[in-house]
Amino acid sequence: MLDLAYKLTRPLLFSMDPEDAHERVLALGGSCPGVLGALGSAKPDPTLATEVSGLSLPSPVGLAAGLDKNGSAILLWEKFGFGFMELGTVTPRPQPGNQRPRVHRLVEDKGLVNWMGFPSDGAEAIFQRLSTLRDKGSWPSIPVGFNLGKNKDTPQEDAPLDYALAAGRLAPLADFFVINVSSPNTPGLRELQGADALAAILEAVLQHARDRPVWVKLSPDLHEDAIHEAVRRVIAEGAGGIVATNTTVSRPTEASQEFDQGGLSGEPLFPIAHQKVMAVLAAAGDVPVIGVGGINSPERARAMMNSGCKAVEVFTGMIFSGPGLVARLNRGLAS
Repeated sequence: MLDLAYKLTRPLLFSMDPEDAHERVLALGGSCPGVLGALGSAKPDPTLATEVSGLSLPSPVGLAAGLDKNGSAILLWEKFGFGFMELGTVTPRPQPGNQRPRVHRLVEDKGLVNWMGFPSDGAEAIFQRLSTLRDKGSWPSIPVGFNLGKNKDTPQEDAPLDYALAAGRLAPLADFFVINVSSPNTPGLRELQGADALAAILEAVLQHARDRPVWVKLSPDLHEDAIHEAVRRVIAEGAGGIVATNTTVSRPTEASQEFDQGGLSGEPLFPIAHQKVMAVLAAAGDVPVIGVGGINSPERARAMMNSGCKAVEVFTGMIFSGPGLVARLNRGLAS
């Protein structure tokens, strides 16, 4: 039913500006999650239940950061079969992000190029709205994590404080955190992937995370030596997991080469992300790795899991295949 509903509505959604379409779907999911969930509610097979960083996941398939930046549809994702969700990116103070239009579909490639720039309601507003929801007895039963970023106008030397402030405010609601220093759309952000800078941010977040696991999200554009150095350093400093990867500034397809800014996600990212995931796994040892990037089929999900990932996350694949993708991934992994 969910696949049919999406097949019928996709032409309308794809006739709209990508961000406008995204916002309308989130608004619908936030206002009536039960209706959308009823179209395709599918609990994961019990055999998929797993544990990552001490978190009990009913499925290793999670919602990637970027799809629900402000937790607008937090009650919807579990209904689609996700085993956990990563909300955000959340910045400590509200900010509008980069100028629109800032999202472009590559329909033939099944990819997106975006230069959103962390548009965020800010940690305080998100905390107030979501804590009110929880106080009313409405809260997901799957783990809820927050992807953290710094504000665009925060100097590099003050970045640890930004991440710490956001973590501290959201800690009462969070099951885990993810440090995002790998988006290509905030000037200078990726410079914070250096081992020393990243260790300082991780230390600050750990002090405010109330013992929640803290993962670190890395770029697919890092050289393997830099990946190994960053992974080993953050693990030594207490990181509970590594999320690999974010969007890429490389342009492997003809259509993507039309854009000289922004990060590429979706199907063209998969071979790049998978290669860098292997490098992360080589350095991570027993620390869990969450694979992200171009996962739009059970075969690709299995490829990440068979490589050694403990879980995977999806986002762009749902834009092109619909939210029924989650149930298909679960069935594929269970089989």
